[in-house]
Amino acid sequence: MLDYDKEAERYDASRGGEPRAAAAAEAVLSLVPPDARSLLDVACGTGIVTRRLAAARDGLRVTGVDLAPAMARQASTRLPGAVVRADSRRLPFRDGQFDAVCSVWLLHLAAGPAEVRAIVGECARVLRPGGVYVTTVDKAASHNVGSDIDVVLSSRPPSPVRDAAADVESCAAAHGLAPAGRAGFTGLGQGRSPRRTIADLRRGWFVTLPPGDPLADGFATRLAHLPDQDRPRPDPVFSLRSFRKAG
Repeated sequence: MLDYDKEAERYDASRGGEPRAAAAAEAVLSLVPPDARSLLDVACGTGIVTRRLAAARDGLRVTGVDLAPAMARQASTRLPGAVVRADSRRLPFRDGQFDAVCSVWLLHLAAGPAEVRAIVGECARVLRPGGVYVTTVDKAASHNVGSDIDVVLSSRPPSPVRDAAADVESCAAAHGLAPAGRAGFTGLGQGRSPRRTIADLRRGWFVTLPPGDPLADGFATRLAHLPDQDRPRPDPVFSLRSFRKAG
């Protein structure tokens, strides 16, 4: 698991920066009802998407929350007074406080199904009746774009999938959230090159390939033999699902 405090300084630059943030915010807002007046961005990270959510709609008050101190500090510089440091499993907000809640690139990081249930449950709790919850699903699968890099990595030990769309939908249903819509967006600037993928291996990006493990070294060697070491392969396309709270 990556240390997101250490990642904070390089997070935006390594994940597509402003173009990707713009695509993510536009897709999220396409699933948020136009009459929503308050939105909570759970695990807002550096706030690069959160700021765009706030700027895109007049009258929409956006609050960000993140557990990592360095991430929350960066987000606070983008949205002064609107970012709270807190755990997504125990949100410090009252029941039904928000018209909409989103969690982008969060559920795949959960330690297990129980943690996914806790996060979704908290998002549902702070959502008003009739409000909408938007979340990314199937993140790992989005990165498989059929490239030569994917062929090399296809034999790596599989990671547990915490954000499978069907599982998230089932979990949402258990908390009174019914499917309400879908959207997708391109992770601009996130297409992998062989050299970048090797660097990700070295820093622990791939959960089942710890840095220094002989298996990780073997994949790095195979990646180093691919052509066009610095040419990015196609960008991933991420999937969003929205759910409406009964009421």
